[in-house]
Amino acid sequence: MRFFVQSAANLASTDLYLRELKAYKPVPAAKDAHVGAVREFKAPQAPAIPTLSGDVAAELSAYASSEPTLAPRTAEDGKDAATEGKLSGPALLKFLEEDLPKDDLHHH
Repeated sequence: MRFFVQSAANLASTDLYLRELKAYKPVPAAKDAHVGAVREFKAPQAPAIPTLSGDVAAELSAYASSEPTLAPRTAEDGKDAATEGKLSGPALLKFLEEDLPKDDLHHH
């Protein structure tokens, strides 16, 4: 068992502290205490409506009716040169689902 012995000075300072803490009455804040510390709220101005230049409907219909341009095929087997050697479709999904190769951390 432990016994703690407090000195008389320690008890007196604790009693004084608790008495002053209980007697403390905070001063109520004034209603206009925030003036000068906080700015008044002003709503931002509404943004300007953007204007469209030209005939948008005609441009959209011309875009919709145009045919896409395809890159020329250069490989003999029918694959594009840009995608040759890259995985696509099910092969890509299978590659992504595989576990990463484990590094050999045991060097002798």
